[in-house]
Amino acid sequence: MSVSEDKKIFYSVVGKNIKKYRDIRNYSLQILAEKVGITKKTVQRYENGEHKFDMDRLRDLAAALDVTVNQLTEGAYTYTGTEIENSEYISLPVVGKISCGNGELAYESIEGYETTPRSWINGGEYFYLRAKGDSMNGARIYDGDLLLIRGQEEVEDGEIAAVLIDEEAVLKKVYKQNNTLILQSANPNYAPIILTGEEKNIRIIGKLKKVVISF
Repeated sequence: MSVSEDKKIFYSVVGKNIKKYRDIRNYSLQILAEKVGITKKTVQRYENGEHKFDMDRLRDLAAALDVTVNQLTEGAYTYTGTEIENSEYISLPVVGKISCGNGELAYESIEGYETTPRSWINGGEYFYLRAKGDSMNGARIYDGDLLLIRGQEEVEDGEIAAVLIDEEAVLKKVYKQNNTLILQSANPNYAPIILTGEEKNIRIIGKLKKVVISF
């Protein structure tokens, strides 16, 4: 692969990261452009990997999106044979509300960002939810705990997953029987939720990877 091709992929990866965090922030192209002091067309060209930028501009974009430069360049330096410093941690959003439109998930309410060891991450997209209530106490998941979720639509029987019901994300053990989805709490005081294939406002959005205990 030539140096020129390497650079094209670098800018393309960064562009995808810019769009990802713009979507998380629910910013339009125009809003981000105004925050950075550039045109909407320029932002679009950055996201498409069509326009080069220097480190100062990358810092401006990171500041406007309230993320780090490391987050915008995540995965990009692989194509240049170098890596950024202090990359053992990544900042992930703590999501308060999730919506689903046109089949795409959108993080509508970001409570903040949690510094996370990269060793916890193994490919894919990750985010945090905060546990609510006592329905998963039997799995040692308590109200207020941070839940590291790997975004995915399929899990194995018995695995704990984040499931979107309407616009509320709940954490349950998931079991499948033909077209029936059974969501089981880890607290005997709660009856299982049994869903048939007819419900269209239900979807698995991620698998629980780690619980960060809240003291």
